[in-house]
Amino acid sequence: MLTGMQIAIIGGDARQLEVIKKLTEQDAKLSLAGFGQLDHAFSGAVKEKMDEIDFSEIDSIILPVSGTNTEGKVEAIFSNEDIMLTHDHLAATPAHCTVYSGISNAYLNEITKHSNRRLVKLFERDDVAIYNSIPTVEGTIMMAIQHTDFTIHGSKVMVLGLGRTGMSVARTFRALGADVRVGVRKTEHIARITEMGMKPFHLDELVGKVKDIDICINTIPVAIVTAKVIASMPAHTLILDLASKPGGTDFRYAEKRGIKALLAPGLPGIVAPKTAGQIMAGVLTQLLQEDLEKRKGKAK
Repeated sequence: MLTGMQIAIIGGDARQLEVIKKLTEQDAKLSLAGFGQLDHAFSGAVKEKMDEIDFSEIDSIILPVSGTNTEGKVEAIFSNEDIMLTHDHLAATPAHCTVYSGISNAYLNEITKHSNRRLVKLFERDDVAIYNSIPTVEGTIMMAIQHTDFTIHGSKVMVLGLGRTGMSVARTFRALGADVRVGVRKTEHIARITEMGMKPFHLDELVGKVKDIDICINTIPVAIVTAKVIASMPAHTLILDLASKPGGTDFRYAEKRGIKALLAPGLPGIVAPKTAGQIMAGVLTQLLQEDLEKRKGKAK
């Protein structure tokens, strides 16, 4: 139970509703900023504007998966107002206050460091990333079906990267009957791909490997699907970029060449917000409970 904890949930999408539900069930008291247009009411949760929250009483701040933008704005689909998280907000919190976000950026790193507040990036955790790969894969299949005129079965599918998402994507497309090739750099990944019954190649060979592919799925958050790579693809190739914004694809050149390229980060929140929210809620409950127990231990 989270009895006695005061938590600020700032912005977010439908995933946050599952987090709110779970935390109120655990008896936490919540201040909700960025939920002005939400009709549903939760016992133990109060809708407030940012300037109405007493940050001196806040034990934890929960941000959306996207965190903030580079100016401090927080995405809030249940509000028409601009929601901003600033250094002053954090500086007003107790020293033990922890900030939870899916990912981070230079702005969020700076204000948490400057205010000496702990920042936890949930998507750097293996458990969250692996659980989230499930709705990500389902969303990727959905997009592949929507944007092609051929079956996945028998198609030539390239997956770039064998991280937690890449492995799930590659394995599932192979199970659907695709001819899956996986581009990686590490020799141990090449061995793993071979063991999984797929075709590995080194990313240095990428330009020469795309000449006959039907679908290219990128999970690497750096510029990897460059103009040179796209120029070597067949005109019908579909590029699905699952990496965090801005992705790893030259979308400008893809459009110029007439190749459909789609940036699709955050698929769990689009295709299965309830499941994705429950994943976040479960992990957050565990982490918040650990925080509470540590504070109680120090108080003794």
